[in-house]
Formats: sequence, structure tokens, C-alpha cells
Amino acid sequence: MSQINTVRGPIDSAELGRTYMHEHVFVLTPDVQQNYPDEWGSEDERVADAVTKLRALAEQGVRTIVDPTVVGLGRYIPRIQRVAEQLPELNIVAATGLYTYDDVPFFFHYRGPALDAIVGAEVPDPMVDMFVKDIEEGIGDTGVRAGLLKCAIDHQGPTPGVERVMRAVAKAHRRTGVPITVHTHPGSEAGVHVKRVMCDEEGVRPDRIVLGHSGDSTDIEHLTSLAEAGFVLGMDRFGINLETTFEARADTLVEMCRRGFAGQMVLSQDASCYIDWIDPALMSALPQWHYLHIENDVLPYVRERGVTEKMITEMLVEVPRRYFENVDPY
Repeated sequence: MSQINTVRGPIDSAELGRTYMHEHVFVLTPDVQQNYPDEWGSEDERVADAVTKLRALAEQGVRTIVDPTVVGLGRYIPRIQRVAEQLPELNIVAATGLYTYDDVPFFFHYRGPALDAIVGAEVPDPMVDMFVKDIEEGIGDTGVRAGLLKCAIDHQGPTPGVERVMRAVAKAHRRTGVPITVHTHPGSEAGVHVKRVMCDEEGVRPDRIVLGHSGDSTDIEHLTSLAEAGFVLGMDRFGINLETTFEARADTLVEMCRRGFAGQMVLSQDASCYIDWIDPALMSALPQWHYLHIENDVLPYVRERGVTEKMITEMLVEVPRRYFENVDPY
């Protein structure tokens, strides 16, 4: 067994249990919330609402959620600690990294590699030490140590900013051994860029990376090629059915299981207790986008189509455990 860092402290990997590998608690825009707080309202009420929603998830038998909320998504660990303290039945694994589809935040514009041309030498990226500090010492002064690394690449592709973050995450992974999740856009085959930058050039092993949002695609051959390359596929947006359907997502999962890849997939919903990216009035268009959807709707559907209990246990228990256990630097 390995020790895995959670918001309440380290646990043995055997305590992970049934794990949803990509769920947020809050996704926020801090500058907006700090200056225009009316929508957020009462902090105590938001925390209480989160506890209620996550307790309902735990009552379904889910023991752990992985929360890949990092810089760029409004990460604020003291708030997550308040939630976690009231939910001893649920582990929350926090992440470090940076979320952007294009440029790095202005904070990094004249630091690190951005200075290479000015000084005529390679300047280490401060992101790497920041991420490593979050993993080895803790996030801010909270004492909470990150259990995984997060970056993103969307349809814009490997822009200089995106590639810089990917390389910083890869370097922090090589120093610490903690695994990586990458927000990807499978419609533009972003996983191919992840392979080039993080694996071929930075030396990260594909089995240490979850390619998040792989389930947004119904291109079975493309998904098969990524699985055969060794990646873990995040079938982790169940309930987000604006550009696809429930049936398309679920049928893709069924076919990938039929092809023998249950041992390389993880499940989730990419849900949150509150996300300020979306007008609350629009949430009615996504009635299945909540923490209980997999248990209530997805698993019954896929069971009827041949996905076995063994496959479900692989995706929800065995793959997450293996992903978090293999944490030696290399």
C-alpha cells in the first residue's frame, strides 16, 4: 500500500475505495467573486450546501473524489477543508497545477523561460518549484498536500502557454512521482499532443496520465489508440449532454469495455456543488449533471449492455488505486 494525500491528511491506498476521478467542489472566478460577491452570497450556506450534496454521493458508496481544481479554476483550500471536516466518510484529493487553454497568467509572463531570450540562458520555470512545494510541503499554509498534478489542452492546441504548463507539470511529476490528469479535447485529438510533449519529450510514462474528458468523443478508434499507447482514459463527463447525448457517452464506454479496456478507464461526472462559469438559469438544460448520475443512470444502462461488475470495479476501484500507488520519482 501507498500513502495518498487527502484534504484531511494521508490515507492508505486501500482506503480509497470507490473513486470518482474528476469531480470539483467549487469552480469559481476569484477576482469576480471578491469584487462582486452578491451571487456567491453566504459562505456558510455554500459550504453547507456542498456538504449536503457530497454526503448524498457518499451514501451511494463512493468513498473518494479527486478534485482537480487548480490555479485558474478558483482553488481555495481553506474552504475545501471546511467541507471535508464535516464529511469524514468521504476522502477529497486536492490537486496542484495550472489551468489554461492559451496563455499563462500574467504572473508568469516575465519569469522563468519567458526570460531566456533576455538573459541568453535557460531560466528554470518557477511553476515547477511551486507545484512541488504544494506536493511535498503543502498548499499555502493549510498543511494540505496535493495528491496529483493538473494541466489542460483544449481545441486551441499546444499554444506556447499550454505547452509551458504541460512541461512544468511533467517536470514536477518526474521529481515527485505523483500522477497527472490533463483536461483534453478529444475532438481535436489533443491526446496526441500530450503524448508528444509530456511523454516523448519530457519522459512521463503514459500510464501515469489520465486523459480527462476522453468520453466526450465517440471516435472509438482514436480512443483505442490512446489506450493502446498506455494512457488512462477519463470517461468523466457523464451528465454534460449539450454537444452529445447520454446514450453516446454510455455506448462508447460499453464498446471500450467490450474491447478490453476497462482496466484503463476511470469514471466521473466533472460536476461541482457550485460553478460560476454558467448562469444558474441554464443549469436546467443539464438535468443529469450532478454527483448521483453515474450510480442512478449510467451503471444500470451499461450493465444491461454487458458491462460486468468486475469491469465496474476495475474502473471505480482498481484503476484509481493503481494510479495513485505508483508514485516513485523517475
